[in-house]
Amino acid sequence: MEEVTLLGSVFSLSPVFTSKPNPRRQTHRVTAINSVASKTRGGVRHIRKNEDGAMVAKVMENPYSEAEMASPDLRKSLSDFLEEARDHFVGDDDGPPRWFSPLECAAQAKGSPLLLFIPGIDGTGLGLIRHHKKLGEVFDVWCLHIPVRDRTPAKDLVKLIERTVKSESYRFPNRPIYLVGESIGACLALDVAARNPNIDLALILANPATQVNNLMSQPLVGMLNVLPYGVPTLLEEIFGFKQGDPFAAMLDALTNEFAVHQMSGVGGGILRDLFAVSANLPTLSRIFPKDTLLWKLELLKSAVASANSHIYAVRAETLILLSGRDQWLLNEEDIDRYSHTLSKCIVRKLKDNGHFLFFEDGVDLVSIIKCTCFYRRGKSHDHLSDYIMPTRYELKQQLDDHKLLIDATSPVYLSTLANGKLVRGLEGIPSEGPVLYVGYHMLLGLELGPMVTQFLKERNIHLRGLAHPMLFVNGKDALVDTQMFDKYKIMGGVPVSNFNIFKLLRSKSHVLLYPGGVREALHNKGEEYKLFWPEQPEFVRVASRFGAKIVPFGVVGEDDICDLVLDANDQRNIPILKDFMEEATKKAGNLREGDETELGNQICYLPGLVPKIPGRLYYYFGKPIETAGREQELKDKDKAQEFYLQVKSEVEQCISYLKMKRERDPYRQLLPRMLYQASHGFSSEIPSFDL
Repeated sequence: MEEVTLLGSVFSLSPVFTSKPNPRRQTHRVTAINSVASKTRGGVRHIRKNEDGAMVAKVMENPYSEAEMASPDLRKSLSDFLEEARDHFVGDDDGPPRWFSPLECAAQAKGSPLLLFIPGIDGTGLGLIRHHKKLGEVFDVWCLHIPVRDRTPAKDLVKLIERTVKSESYRFPNRPIYLVGESIGACLALDVAARNPNIDLALILANPATQVNNLMSQPLVGMLNVLPYGVPTLLEEIFGFKQGDPFAAMLDALTNEFAVHQMSGVGGGILRDLFAVSANLPTLSRIFPKDTLLWKLELLKSAVASANSHIYAVRAETLILLSGRDQWLLNEEDIDRYSHTLSKCIVRKLKDNGHFLFFEDGVDLVSIIKCTCFYRRGKSHDHLSDYIMPTRYELKQQLDDHKLLIDATSPVYLSTLANGKLVRGLEGIPSEGPVLYVGYHMLLGLELGPMVTQFLKERNIHLRGLAHPMLFVNGKDALVDTQMFDKYKIMGGVPVSNFNIFKLLRSKSHVLLYPGGVREALHNKGEEYKLFWPEQPEFVRVASRFGAKIVPFGVVGEDDICDLVLDANDQRNIPILKDFMEEATKKAGNLREGDETELGNQICYLPGLVPKIPGRLYYYFGKPIETAGREQELKDKDKAQEFYLQVKSEVEQCISYLKMKRERDPYRQLLPRMLYQASHGFSSEIPSFDL
């Protein structure tokens, strides 16, 4: 066995000893926050019995209660990258490449997969420094460091990575290994995958170098060849950037000042990075001395050529992150070829970003992995066990996305206690799962965003919505940008299927089900508030098997928000829209194919809407219906059908109640609500009708 040189322990870094037989370090982290019981000030109250049978109430903090105030997850900056590179990775070290694991990544969850980061042209291995903390919660992160003076050719770098991959795959055969590479590193990752088609690999390639732009590289090589070797020293002497000099200290102070004030936006980010680079020019000159740059360009050419020649042998699933403003090392035609050559490939375009993707504000690698369902601990992605709960800031982003709708409609939430009493808010919602919420699906699912976020904010209850599988397709030929469906994946959506309902209820989840599905969400004119449910009691038996509570609910308000002026029947008469509608329906597939009722008429189309001065959204959650202890009873077909019709009737009654009561709401219209908030404060809760 070949000996692997390892990076010694340094500040904020720890060595990875690949030669030891001990299992990878494992620490435990809660990746999902359990639902909790009735709300109290500043938290929630969970009631349970102690050993002597007495009821004990325990207050648990709700981490989502003030999500609107959440700030972005603390991440390091370009200045931190340059400082750590200067302190630990730049010097006279000419040793071989080696792996290290940042100490920030030491809190991964049990069973986390291994992530190997293969650096780009800088070679420091710190390219993910802004993402270490979040990645370290769900991955065991190792980073490859290639010293400045190292001249290991591409083929030997591939062999080094391959040895680690084979070793870790042998030790943990049931877990995937993620290879994350940028530019040159992406080419090396492709080569490793091509050489090991039988190892379970997942590739994340950031701006993979598919070509070397000769119009830029040849003049650069020529210029480097004529420059003297003393250029870095000359820069220090001319600009006074030596460590400890007054000007360098001033730039460093300015950099820290910008960091303290947490400048945001494009202007702030550019200025902050400009000062960071200016204050660390000596570090950059040591990372990229003349001879190293010349070597890296040759390394780049050989890595690109090798990856392009072996691309057809890659069998690993691949996620390509493609910047819109990087035209030097990649070509979109090559990426398109990659996406069709690689059997399991997702291309995610980030049109406003440049080449150094992982250093840019607004790019969160963990969130991208969530949104593409690319995270897994086993052989394939499991929407239940591999789901990662949203952070407070991710919930804030969802609230911001729905802020206009929420602020404009001032939603009213009503729920029913176990004794049948109707109350405002979500106090009547059961805290302990399994719970199955069954209700009416509003046009385009307008009710979803406010409802799911409110459940988390008010009760720390996470609704796992069952959604059409088309929302989870990352296909190459999608008719729409699939990034518009990111919110469903971040918030825990699950493709609807009998098996997924079974698994969710078995895990005691809070499950959101719309029996009317696409047919209700894309209804035609005059069909608002009409239920399109299947005739068979599909969810009754599985709910009774696990003793789930069923909460029927109704939602009203779509007709106060917009008018449907162009429905599916209208679009059939317009050739262009008809063709688009037929293509969309074909790609989405009909989950009710063969159903001769109206429910089987599932047409996928984009409704033509005219917005109105918004009214209000009203939610009514009925009294929870118990199924515990009724499993044998509900196995009877007639009994199950009777129970099913009872649930459907409850939903219809909820809708009828809301339609009647909203007529008595003095704040149904926008102007009275605005006047109320102007006099009582914009954060005040707006009243509605009497219960």
